Order: sequence, then structure tokens, then C-alpha cells
Amino acid sequence: MLSRDGWGGLVALAASLLLFGLTLDLKDNPLVPIGPGFYPRIVLAISAVLAAAVVLADWRDRGRRRAAETANYRLVAAMFAIFTLYVGALPYLGFRVATFVYVAATNLLLDPPRGAKGWLRAAAVALVTTAVVYVVFEHYLTVLMPRGRWTGF
Repeated sequence: MLSRDGWGGLVALAASLLLFGLTLDLKDNPLVPIGPGFYPRIVLAISAVLAAAVVLADWRDRGRRRAAETANYRLVAAMFAIFTLYVGALPYLGFRVATFVYVAATNLLLDPPRGAKGWLRAAAVALVTTAVVYVVFEHYLTVLMPRGRWTGF
């Protein structure tokens, strides 16, 4: 018997496969080397594989699930609150500063540091994540990231 996660994964798997099938009917333009279904197929294939992994993991762990079914609702509420603050801070701080603070805050909330090494790890993860996402989107995909009104950065 599947838990809510398993059923959610099953629904996501079915939706991904259905939408993937619908992309096969998209007509290619002979003047463009990559057709309109290329990127959606990649995203839908990845989501189908991940959904299948959720279903398999849920099915495999069905005996151990009962002990771990107590949810930490405070943590979920805190993560939504931090994300809301991040979205609100984007226009004022800009993408780079707001994303660094957001990734660091969520990392510290999910795994509180126990010493200087933990704080350094949280800062390094935030810095590397922000830099990689910025470079990929701004320079490779040429998507302009928000600049901050307060920082101009």
C-alpha cells in the first residue's frame, strides 16, 4: 500500500507520461534544428524518472514509514515564510544578494551548524549555489536576473 508520497509520485508519473506523449504530436519546423517539443520532453522525462523513483522508494520503505509519519509542520511553515521573504526581497536586494541569503538561511534551518565548520559550509554552499545559478541563467541562457533597487547589484 502506498502512502501519500507514493500516490503523489504516481500522479506525477502519469501526468508526465501523458504530457510527454502529447509533445510527440508537435510539428517540427524544417528551418529550426530543435523542434518545439525538445525542451519539454527533457523536462517531462526527468520528472517522470524522479516520480518513478518516489513511487519505488515509497513502495520499498512501506514497513519503516509508520515510525516516521510525524510531520514537522513548523519547519514547513518556516520554509514557506523564508521563501516568501526571499521573493519579497528580490526587487530590493537583487538576485545575487537575496539568493545568497535565502540559500544560507534554508541551509541553516534544515541543518543547524554545530561549530565554525558548519557555518563555513553553509556560507560556501550559499555562495557556490548563487554563483552557479547566476552564471548559468545570466550568461549561458541569457536570462536577466533582477537587480536590486537598494544595492544596484
